Amino acid sequence: MPVASRWHRGGAPKHNLHFRNEVESRTTLQELLLYSIFLIILCILSFGMVNPHMYYLNKVMSSLFLDTSVPGDERSNFKSICSIPDFWKFMEGPLLEGLYWDSWYSNSQLYNSKNSSRIYSENILLGVPRVRQLKVRNNTCKVYSSLQFLMSDCYAKYTSENEDISDFGLKVDTEWKYSTPNSNSPWHWGFVGVYGNGGYIFTLSKSKSETKNKFIKLQQNNWITRGTRVIFIDFTLYNANVNLFCIIRLVAEFPATGGILTSWQFYSVKLLIYVSYYDYFIAFCEITFLILFTLFLIQEGKKMKEFKFAYFKRIWNWLELLLLVLFKRTEEYSDFYLLAHWRIFYNNILAIIIFFAWIKIFKFISFNNTMSQLSSTLSCCIKDIVGFAIMFFIILFAYAQLGFLVFGSQVDDFSTFQNSIFAQFRIILGDFNFAAIQQEYRILGPIYFITFIFFIVFVLLNMFLAIINYTYSEVQDDYSLGRRPYFKLGEMIKKSYNNVLKKLKLKKPQEAEDNKSRKNKDLAEQARRKGFDENEIQSAEQMKKWKERLEEKYYSTEIQDDYQPVTQQEFRDLFLYALELEKELHYINLKLNRVMRKVSALSY
Repeated sequence: MPVASRWHRGGAPKHNLHFRNEVESRTTLQELLLYSIFLIILCILSFGMVNPHMYYLNKVMSSLFLDTSVPGDERSNFKSICSIPDFWKFMEGPLLEGLYWDSWYSNSQLYNSKNSSRIYSENILLGVPRVRQLKVRNNTCKVYSSLQFLMSDCYAKYTSENEDISDFGLKVDTEWKYSTPNSNSPWHWGFVGVYGNGGYIFTLSKSKSETKNKFIKLQQNNWITRGTRVIFIDFTLYNANVNLFCIIRLVAEFPATGGILTSWQFYSVKLLIYVSYYDYFIAFCEITFLILFTLFLIQEGKKMKEFKFAYFKRIWNWLELLLLVLFKRTEEYSDFYLLAHWRIFYNNILAIIIFFAWIKIFKFISFNNTMSQLSSTLSCCIKDIVGFAIMFFIILFAYAQLGFLVFGSQVDDFSTFQNSIFAQFRIILGDFNFAAIQQEYRILGPIYFITFIFFIVFVLLNMFLAIINYTYSEVQDDYSLGRRPYFKLGEMIKKSYNNVLKKLKLKKPQEAEDNKSRKNKDLAEQARRKGFDENEIQSAEQMKKWKERLEEKYYSTEIQDDYQPVTQQEFRDLFLYALELEKELHYINLKLNRVMRKVSALSY
């Protein structure tokens, strides 16, 4: 006569429980295998988009156009430009010499220079370079009335509202007339402004002498004015030896404060994809990736439909959704900058996908006991960490604002509020120029530095470590009391391996029992060395056997609403197991009382 029981209410039929666990374990293992294939293909695709030659091509081109000095002045190059005369010296010197290579080192002609220019004889200049200027109008700012007798003109910083679009100078060629911007091209983010795509534009000639005469004419007619705010020099190279395009942009900003700030961009990208046999292998991987992506999309859709709002309660589901969202003429100037921009954007997205794809590995290795403890530690202390983070960033921003207001006008690390924030993190990591603030402020500088180190490093960071250590110790105590991940990946792989050996008759069934018995004997021997008596060891072994038998029969990871009976024998086993647990709890209670009495005696 079966006894009705609410102890196992919500479970599945007892003869299906073990099968359900086996199916779930096998499904998880298959999911891990499929995801491993997906990750390997994703890595192949990401590494197929990059090339070690990209770095060397960028390095060679930057050395040529940035480090080459002006003739007659070894200390002057593009990086050191600080005035308009220096800019024209660069245009007529290192830029011209770098763009036009007419002959081999022995003065022999290796190619027809009329059709193309080959930098370092290996890199073809596609089309011709382009020079573009953006200006602002006069009277875009207001001069104080008492100082207007000294200066009546006023040119503000560059904005789209202040931009000058009127013709100026000779008003005959494109360099003197404003060209409307192309809406498809990205804006440029410089040091002191964000710049549009239009402006006063001219292209260089195929002839070196004609280009030099062009520069002289522009210089004589004051092409650069007080309203000039930025000049872009754009050109593109192609190296057939390594199948790479190098898109180069040299930028000279003219801030409202005067002087010139230079910057540059060198993008080496692979725009011609399918050329070699390896490229066709990459194409095969791309097709496979799309198939796997479709499978994952269908799988996540089924999960969302099955679990509905409960689906969004797990962090791994959010990570999977994030991964799914992220997958997605010769005499004229050849504008490859837009292509390079989107190619770099694609590579960056792919890098982010790779990062989160590797992070998702924790979903599977968390079934390991150690990794499960680490993930449990982070989940248990998340509230404490959030509270700590609020306090940490309040103090960090307070010091950042103090540093910006006090040192911002003198020290480069605090020149902007953003730089000041990053300077705080650099101080924490030990990368900081203390001499700079000490030199400017002999008293306030050291006080700022010492107090920051005390509060952030000695106090707050140690509080953070204390939160992690305390929570980890609590999680370890929970696991020592029997809390374990319901599915251990290592044990599942080992079990599958043993089953294969048995089917191939390479391992006898008795070996598994011998290994289990040997493991139990080792555990018993370790318990004896730690001082446990034989009664305690036997009692622990008996409870372990009961626990394993009961878990094998009744454990289920899913909750259902069906009603399940328990037989008389099963009820007896449960009753005896509960009695043993009561004995253990009573024994632990006695030990705790004994310890408390000793502590009380010591306190008096």
